[in-house]
Amino acid sequence: MADDDPYAGREDDPYEWLEDVTGEDALAWVRERNAETAARLTGVPGFPGLTARLREVMDDTSRIPYAGRRGPHLYNFWQDADSVRGRWRRTTLKEYREERPAWEVLLDLDALAEAEGEPWVWDGCLLLRPDFRRALVKLSRDGADAVVVREFDLDTKAFVDDGFHVPEAKTQIGWIDRDHVFVGTDFGPGSMTTSGYPRTFRRWRRGVPLADAEPVYEVSERDLCAAAWHDPTEGFERDFVARYADFWHHEMFLLTDHGVPVKIDVPDDAGKDVHRAWLLVTPESPWLEYPAGSLLAFPFDSFMAGDRTATVLFTPDAHTSLVGHTWTRNHLIVETLTDVATRVRVCTPGPDGDWSHEPLTDVPPLTAVTITDTDPDTGDEYFLDVAGHLRPSTLYRGEIGRDREEVKRAPAWFDTAGMTVRQHFATSRDGTRVPYFVVGPDAPEGPTLLTGYGGFQTSLTPYYSGVTGRAWLAQGGTYVVANIRGGGEYGPRWHRSALKAGRERSFQDFAAVARDLVDRGITVPSRLGVTGGSNGGLLMGAMLTRYPHLFGAVVAQVPILDLLRFHRLLAGASWIAEYGDPDDPEDRAHLARLSPYHNLRADHLYPPVLLLTSTRDDRVHPAHARKTAARLRDMGHRVLFHESPGGGHSGASDHEQAAFNEALMYTFLWQELAADSH
Repeated sequence: MADDDPYAGREDDPYEWLEDVTGEDALAWVRERNAETAARLTGVPGFPGLTARLREVMDDTSRIPYAGRRGPHLYNFWQDADSVRGRWRRTTLKEYREERPAWEVLLDLDALAEAEGEPWVWDGCLLLRPDFRRALVKLSRDGADAVVVREFDLDTKAFVDDGFHVPEAKTQIGWIDRDHVFVGTDFGPGSMTTSGYPRTFRRWRRGVPLADAEPVYEVSERDLCAAAWHDPTEGFERDFVARYADFWHHEMFLLTDHGVPVKIDVPDDAGKDVHRAWLLVTPESPWLEYPAGSLLAFPFDSFMAGDRTATVLFTPDAHTSLVGHTWTRNHLIVETLTDVATRVRVCTPGPDGDWSHEPLTDVPPLTAVTITDTDPDTGDEYFLDVAGHLRPSTLYRGEIGRDREEVKRAPAWFDTAGMTVRQHFATSRDGTRVPYFVVGPDAPEGPTLLTGYGGFQTSLTPYYSGVTGRAWLAQGGTYVVANIRGGGEYGPRWHRSALKAGRERSFQDFAAVARDLVDRGITVPSRLGVTGGSNGGLLMGAMLTRYPHLFGAVVAQVPILDLLRFHRLLAGASWIAEYGDPDDPEDRAHLARLSPYHNLRADHLYPPVLLLTSTRDDRVHPAHARKTAARLRDMGHRVLFHESPGGGHSGASDHEQAAFNEALMYTFLWQELAADSH
């Protein structure tokens, strides 16, 4: 099918009945498909052994327990073979430095799930500053985005009977002080946006019924969501609210003592961050004399008084973009990418308002550095992770201006002898150079697996995966990661060039990488498989319908595939700013052309497909995968489908489920792509 071949598809959908998530007929169909997939893949010799090897990686007690500092403790959530649902726990820095730290368990989710008869999954917590003796714990039922919120006492290690409690909803909540919180949740009809997120925020006082909490801020039903939060930083105590019109546009307001919102007059498409005396702005389009993708610092009080004089902390160029920034108490750590290579430096405001700059660390080639945690309240501590495709993570702890120490090193889960990492550039249809990483043997003989994402300004930087290593690389396969447009690898321009009708550029970039792999002699189409999840699943659907001749197998995980009804399915309306609005005739034209579900043809030759999803995914509706599998199946194409009962958008809520899903994928790929399997 040509790139510009239009096909609007039928207005009626004979598979719409599969959108009933827990409907009896739909679940019966799911069970039948799951049984077919299990019969096809789980009986393959080596499947049980592969599942066990992948589970071993996930459960390995020597992996790094990444932690976040809150006061004197480092907090961590941990799952392994002995703690299937996981434990929330904490330790001291002294203990954390030990090979086997002594952890204080605060909450055991296995015990809680057994006691309450609910499949609880940890979704994080918010600790009350400055003493960190109370927490708002978020619990998901089997991995869904919707959560139950409960107040937890860290001294007694128990939930507070008469504390803050919010029933299951897509809730946003945060502490103001011990007796007050800001909360946005489902307060009843009209309180949620069409995207399924809170449109109203209230100030809730302890002891007052949730329904009687004081209204603070409200946005329209068509907006993405509202937000409200309190900054408790001593000397800088402030309240803020925000209106998120969509993923890429939001207004931020400072609340006065009388509760009046005063807008922080920054463009709606710019990032905004207030820390102590500073306002940081990251414009997504040119603003004043500052270019898109820059990082600007303003004295907050002066800005609110009308002064628009900024200190420019970063300016992008054709090869370099801003990844993010993280505050310590007195410094700002800035992460950038140069042709997908990480750079990290420290920016420090001086007493006269000037800023100094210095590198934080050297970065080995073809690796990535990530700041995993800082302490913005009391000190200049930071934790820094260094990893690469063939380099297990090493975690360092440091304080700005002092030497770093290695505190943790991840195990090597597969033998990398004879393997290398290389970066190449493919030329896309419009002449754009698209970077990609190739991991594996210098002289590839096994099949090749290509992955990508290409959306929501998400960058794919080098990382170490014991699962991919054991299931693919160690078996002789080659692994490729494409940094296509739609991501954030080259800043706002890289993302915006693939918005809405421009999404075709993402597809063209990915296809260009596939062709370049063949041109370089790394693989051939019959031995090239592709995989991607969520928005990456949309990418996989596009490869299937637009470039089927380039691939030997396709895997899509929790995919977005129906671009004409996505806005009516669960959280789909929140993606309109990324893809377009199916109810807008102009957008509908390109969405019909792009929608994989509507571009399937019975008379086309497609490579075999595996679709993976979850019944409990309340973000990307499982019907995207269900309906596509049903249509492919009825057209006579080769398709396998598996739907996990839990796991939410991650597809798995525990290591057993995750290892099984990964084993399904890699077994399918190896069966379809390895020459000796046919």
